[in-house]
Amino acid sequence: MTPTMSILASEIASQPDTVGRFFDRQIEPARKLIAGLPNFSYVMLAARGSSDHTGLYAQYLWGILAGLPVALAAPSVNTLYRRSLRLDDALVVGISQSGQSPDIVAVVEEGRRQGRPTIAVTNDAASPLAKAADDVIALEAPERSIAATKTYTSQLAAVALLGAVWSRDLKRLDELKSLPQQMERTLAAAGPSADRAAAELKDAAMFTALARGLSLGTAHEAALKLRELARLPTQGYSAADFRHGPIAVLSQGLPILMIMPSGDTFEDMADLERQLAAGGARLYAVSDDARVAANATVHLPTATVSEWLSPLVSVLPVQKLAVAIAYARGFDPDNPRGLPQKVVRTL
Repeated sequence: MTPTMSILASEIASQPDTVGRFFDRQIEPARKLIAGLPNFSYVMLAARGSSDHTGLYAQYLWGILAGLPVALAAPSVNTLYRRSLRLDDALVVGISQSGQSPDIVAVVEEGRRQGRPTIAVTNDAASPLAKAADDVIALEAPERSIAATKTYTSQLAAVALLGAVWSRDLKRLDELKSLPQQMERTLAAAGPSADRAAAELKDAAMFTALARGLSLGTAHEAALKLRELARLPTQGYSAADFRHGPIAVLSQGLPILMIMPSGDTFEDMADLERQLAAGGARLYAVSDDARVAANATVHLPTATVSEWLSPLVSVLPVQKLAVAIAYARGFDPDNPRGLPQKVVRTL
């Protein structure tokens, strides 16, 4: 089987159309949903796995665009420890691809029990999570592959849409509508650089992914995809946290993936890129800014979008890279080891 024939490769390629259809369906319903919400002062967000990385994006984006504090829930408090948190003044949001995870459902049910507004973001509008919530944002992005790709970008799109509406800046809605074209451009350019990087990384023993701010969730999603598809031990870090101790692992030839779109975090990431290059690291830079190539072993280019939307394009070369490394290491990305089924139910 070649990458072009795989189910996963087909799902990756479908993301611009999937996200475009989501915006076509959901912009007006999202406006009505937000207009009908009662007062709240912060968001309690529950998620697992890739959806948790979407939550990291929400934590930054909704804070930046709407001034909303976003707390990421610890669902085991509700399930394994059987305790209830006080959710006074909270908007409770559950994000789950399948809507089947009992622990995420439990957080949303508790919010509703306490009389707080609740929103479910899920593929399945008839799922337990959807039934537990007051309002549902249906992604309608069913995925044939086991590893999440288009469901993940659809979740990012939902977070971006809510942020845009909360910001009350109509120009942001126009940016959303043009985003699928930029995703298409990114995918078209991603293959050659991903293949070059994969050829160098097929025998790597470890990998590190770094980002800051809005891109932090992308670093963690990159690490997850490289672990589950390529069986490559990979850890995602905030670039700031990496400087606080983990940088001690820096050594000659250490491979590091850097998510560094243009915007407010770029100069800090560029400074770290120079430092890591001087220390002998092999750098694989995902960026729309060609200057990263001066210090990078491989530049994985993206289209240029506003930084608030960059996670929806930056993750695309990462997905291509994970698939390419999987094939280079002799693995089938359509059948990742340890993930025999699409739906994972956690307590």
